Parts: sequence; C-alpha cells; structure tokens
Amino acid sequence: MEELAELKQQLTQQRPSSWDKLPDIPLYMDQVVSYLSRQMVSIGDGDTLTSAMINNYIKDGLVERANGKKYGQEHLAYLTAISALKQVLSVREMKVLTTVGREMREPERQYEYFCRYLDQAMEDAAAHIDADTPDNDLPKLVLELAMRSYANRLACHRALAILAQRTGHEDLLNKKK
Repeated sequence: MEELAELKQQLTQQRPSSWDKLPDIPLYMDQVVSYLSRQMVSIGDGDTLTSAMINNYIKDGLVERANGKKYGQEHLAYLTAISALKQVLSVREMKVLTTVGREMREPERQYEYFCRYLDQAMEDAAAHIDADTPDNDLPKLVLELAMRSYANRLACHRALAILAQRTGHEDLLNKKK
C-alpha cells in the first residue's frame, strides 16, 4: 500500500534539525512560523504552530519572550518540542515538563534529549507499520496504534503527576487559568 509506505518513510526519515543545525541568527515571528512548519513530521495542516499559539505559549511561560522581536536557537528548540508535545499534553502539563527541564539542564541538553526520544518513538511507530497491510487489516493496524497511544498517554500522565509531586511543581498542574 503506497500510502503506508510513505507514512513509514516519513516516520523513519523526517526529523527536526539538531541543535547545531538550528538557525544561529535570530528570526522574526513569521520566519519562526515558517521554519517550525518544516521541523516536525506532519500529516495534516493542524499540526503546525501559529504566531498566536506561540504568543500564548510565551504568556503561559513555556517559552521565554523574544529578544526584541527576534527568536534564537533556544526559542526554536522549545517551540519544536512544543509542536510535538501539544499533541498529547496540555499547556499546564508542558509547563511542568519545561520548568523541571530548565531546573535540571541547559536548553541544548534538553533539546538533545527531546530529539533522541522523538527518534526512538518514531522508529518504534514505523516498526509497527507494514507497508503491505491489506485493506481488510487496516482496522487492526489503526486499533493497535490507537491502543499503544492510549497506554502511553496513561503512563505519561501518571509519570508527569509523579514528577510534579516529587519536584514540588504540583501547583502548576492544578493551577486554573
């Protein structure tokens, strides 16, 4: 099946730029939005960040404010990670993760971890896709992938709650907007 082969190829080959390949010159917002649209594996139009979303992430403290309307490598790294994380975590949950990350490691190291774990997850997902899956077995594939997502989401949310509690950031999870 051509579409599954294409998906498998995307999952195994498309990756965000490594830290040293991120633009080393500051970018304006429209350049950031354009750059981010090419950073992540995307299947649909709804996956990319908009300038309004980026501004909200800044207001929520997930990303530092721009340096005079210009965004650098650290901004791009965090926004790349947020592009993926927003698919499974709420803003409050991402806030816990980014806050703890900032307390423990410098941005470059955090981004390296993000890229490594994203790579592993993409390879794992691709390994479960057989490009020759017949049409009558597609429901099984969809169900398997959905149940993996469900189980991983449950484990992720519980581990995040434990992390928040152990680092003293449970208030970030419980904070009302």
